[in-house]
Amino acid sequence: MPGVLVAGGWGLLAGSALVVGALIGYLVRIPAGAVAAVMAFGSGVLLSAVSFELIAEAHDQGGLLPTALGAVAGALIYTLANVALARRGARHRKRSGGQQPSESEQSGSGTAIALGALLDGVPESIVIGTSLLGGGAVSVVTVAAVFISNVPEGLSSASGMRRAGRGRGYVFGLWAGIAVISGLAAMLGYGVLGGASGAVLAAITALAGGAILTMVADTMIPEAFENAHLWIGLITVAGFLTAFGLSQLES
Repeated sequence: MPGVLVAGGWGLLAGSALVVGALIGYLVRIPAGAVAAVMAFGSGVLLSAVSFELIAEAHDQGGLLPTALGAVAGALIYTLANVALARRGARHRKRSGGQQPSESEQSGSGTAIALGALLDGVPESIVIGTSLLGGGAVSVVTVAAVFISNVPEGLSSASGMRRAGRGRGYVFGLWAGIAVISGLAAMLGYGVLGGASGAVLAAITALAGGAILTMVADTMIPEAFENAHLWIGLITVAGFLTAFGLSQLES
């Protein structure tokens, strides 16, 4: 099977966790503390993946300068895009409580939330695609980390969307669409960057890492802290060690 299709399949698999989480979050009324705990665990998983899979890999590929520049660029791009979307109603897109505005409260917030979800998911998927370059196997840790973290993302956000009065068609259509786009982004990462130099790949990988790290700090940890602040540190470390353990098994 062509590598680009393999990359797309892995990206779609990781993105499908958003749909799983959305189904749970929209159809099952889960206590806020449980949602926060799952979000904290997912935050720890992503923090580990960024540290040991993305930033470390970028440094090995291209050295410190491309890695640092890429990470800063990723953080800056994500922050600027997130600020623009927040002004249109997407600031609390991953919050499970009543923070998300309804369409009647803020016109255009539904579109902004959809774009925000896209902003959160694309960098992860591109990295999945690039991990297959050079004929190697996909980074199981990266896929597992994205999958594990996507479940609480979809769960928390869909729960908040239900509270804001958004219908099933919007919620499940949004997350199914993001899952498909995740597969396409992985294909893009594999197909477009196949001939890139080590320094370019390092910068792209670090850019995704910087964007993901910024996303965790800006959207996931606040949701976790809201209702699980007494336990957030312990739960986050558990997620971090889970992903780290997977990376050690892979190596």
